[in-house]
Amino acid sequence: MAAAAVVPRPPPSLPTRAFPSSSTSSSSRRYPLRLRSVPRPLVCAAASSSVWMPDPDLEPEPAHDDEPAPESRSRRIALFVEPSPFAYVSGYKNRFQNFIKYLREMGDEVIVVTTHEGVPQEFHGAKLIGSWSFPCPWYQKVPLSLALSPRIIGEVARFKPDIIHASSPGIMVFGALIIAKLLCVPLVMSYHTHVPIYIPRYTFSWLVKPMWLIIKFLHRAADLTLVTSVAIGRDLQAARVTAANKIRLWNKGVDSESFHPRFRNKEMRSRLTNGEPQKPLILYVGRLGVEKSLDFLKRVMDRLPGSRIAFIGDGPFRAELEQMFSGMPAVFTGTLQGEELSQAYASGDVFVMPSESETLGFVVLEAMSSGVPVVGARAGGIP
Repeated sequence: MAAAAVVPRPPPSLPTRAFPSSSTSSSSRRYPLRLRSVPRPLVCAAASSSVWMPDPDLEPEPAHDDEPAPESRSRRIALFVEPSPFAYVSGYKNRFQNFIKYLREMGDEVIVVTTHEGVPQEFHGAKLIGSWSFPCPWYQKVPLSLALSPRIIGEVARFKPDIIHASSPGIMVFGALIIAKLLCVPLVMSYHTHVPIYIPRYTFSWLVKPMWLIIKFLHRAADLTLVTSVAIGRDLQAARVTAANKIRLWNKGVDSESFHPRFRNKEMRSRLTNGEPQKPLILYVGRLGVEKSLDFLKRVMDRLPGSRIAFIGDGPFRAELEQMFSGMPAVFTGTLQGEELSQAYASGDVFVMPSESETLGFVVLEAMSSGVPVVGARAGGIP
């Protein structure tokens, strides 16, 4: 596995091109993307500060600072998110919770359709609609839902959305697609999990080709596909998932107030090192799944006998990992949230991300924001 120390830098320039928006123009921050088929600007990349175009020959005209400000009325946005960003702990959860929060702060009306487990009635003023769900056959902790009941169709129709944004891949994205077509509403899909890479690790390799066909069917029906990294955008473009001019980068960012070096904490460091805070501490934060290549870290620890390692998170591979690291200076904390998570990040000496299948890797950004150097695989959305 090739590894690289990760430092903040812009995405690679080939074969992309950037159109930075003004740092002082509120209209350009709010409306960075446009669809020719939509009478007003597209919403779903509203937090971006620049837009990276996968194919400069096919790009639509970008917004310019000298254009008149668009109409100021609030937009009506229906989000279809699977699994729930309120029950499923991941960087994906943070992205959508912050997205909803920022949309509401800008005055937009938002409803969220998601899997029903642990869903509150509202979040920052956005109405939440829970849909009956069932566990993913090969990943039981991930709930899936079609979200196509008469109740949900009626709720979305009464809401009269200007645009529908659905997370992909999954099952719920099919429901979002059907509802968008029924209501004649523009549809944006954001691609978060590179399922074709995961399939051979969890089920049969022959399912990879059918999965690509499903992804192509879905995204060719969407008005726009958002990707979380340039690398994943290239993968989708190489697979001809959809037209190159319908793929855009949804720029990344983390809350630098919540993830900051000031959260470094002696008690947390002692907990993560099992009472030996003077020893070098390696951190991993994230899902404990076989696709994360966490077994590679055993070889790392074999070559660093004086170090300690802490795994923060949970997942189906945890029992095997605990057995694999039995007798080694390893700590498994389970899931941490809030200030405990901030303290854990800031209390480490180095953060590791061995996964080669990340579409983005929010934990990498959170570690850097916490002042911790990162060593990660030179693959996927990590570099």
